[in-house]
Amino acid sequence: MTLKAQISEDMKSAMRAKETERLGTIRLLQAAIKQREVDDRIELTDADVISVVEKMLKQRRDSIAAYEKAERDDLAAVEKAEVVILQAYLPKQLSDEEVQALLDKAVADTGAASMKDMGKVMAVIKPLVAGKADMGKISGLIKAKLA
Repeated sequence: MTLKAQISEDMKSAMRAKETERLGTIRLLQAAIKQREVDDRIELTDADVISVVEKMLKQRRDSIAAYEKAERDDLAAVEKAEVVILQAYLPKQLSDEEVQALLDKAVADTGAASMKDMGKVMAVIKPLVAGKADMGKISGLIKAKLA
């Protein structure tokens, strides 16, 4: 079953179970997927759907930080609940050791020696960790390794 089909089935089950928060989040996800398909005039693959989910998660995390800074814990709680629901559609996350091993291999394969080579390392590692690790964290690890 494709990820899009899974999302659709989850929406139906949320409707049947009258889970309003979950249903609302899944509808937002489906709308974002549909918008991307219409804009790009393509049928999204599982990898494309994962990128949509990642984008929505980043938006939620940014919102959580802003709400907590403004001391709006009620709104932050809503966003945190959406994050939990959206994370269910991502593949299993890589452990820190797995990320470090992939990073070491990418640096060795590209022969990267300085910050000038960061783009080369990112180009190699991005397809390997897409959806399985936070790219912001990966970027920080690469900078630390090449510094």
